[in-house]
Amino acid sequence: MSDVRPKRAAEPPGPPPTEPGTALRVAVVLLVAASGAVETISFTALDHVFAGVMTSNLALLGMAVGRTEATGVTAAVLALAGFGVGAAAIAWFTRRPRGEATRWSPPVLWSLAAEALLLAAGAVAWAALGGAPGPVARDVLQCGAALTMGIQSGAMVAAGSAAAPTTYLTGTLATYIVKGVRAGRLNRWVSARLAALMVGAAVSMAVLRTAPPWAGVLPPVLVVCALLAAGSCRAGAARTAR
Repeated sequence: MSDVRPKRAAEPPGPPPTEPGTALRVAVVLLVAASGAVETISFTALDHVFAGVMTSNLALLGMAVGRTEATGVTAAVLALAGFGVGAAAIAWFTRRPRGEATRWSPPVLWSLAAEALLLAAGAVAWAALGGAPGPVARDVLQCGAALTMGIQSGAMVAAGSAAAPTTYLTGTLATYIVKGVRAGRLNRWVSARLAALMVGAAVSMAVLRTAPPWAGVLPPVLVVCALLAAGSCRAGAARTAR
């Protein structure tokens, strides 16, 4: 008798990965650095309010009202309005979630591309004004900076588990500390995000001090780099699917 062995059934493919890969994590770190750079310009060179930290702006608005300081009220309201418009626009644009855990959907990537273009436009305007805008230009740039941070925040919310907060990291810091204490070790990617916020702010501040007209260049460059990193995930997934 011939030894005929039944063919072993092909094993079903394993479950798809549920965690974002290194490229997406690097993209998030780059976006955090960009937000740190924008916050530096917003707070130190514009109207002393934040472009992406709206809870702090609410407190600043309350203080300005308490001091009956019209300039402070205007700056905080402009920042809150710009951020709100940006986040709302992205919420509408990405209203159909794709549920991708390992890559960013095209609407998220297009949203970040729009942010990069707006930041680049702001950088050109900043340079044209010699890094010293007047009161009206400061108001416009302040609202625009907050608009870009609203876009970025909305895009990260739309990306879901494939992303993380990039503009407001107080909750991230609290979770980092609590989970680090409980687990006895710190999350290296959260450490990278927190460090990126400081590095982005530090580099932006150094440029502001030494070459003010060029201060607006760093944020759009960082967002473009983040887009390239995130786009590499989609390109890799497309090659794998062929």
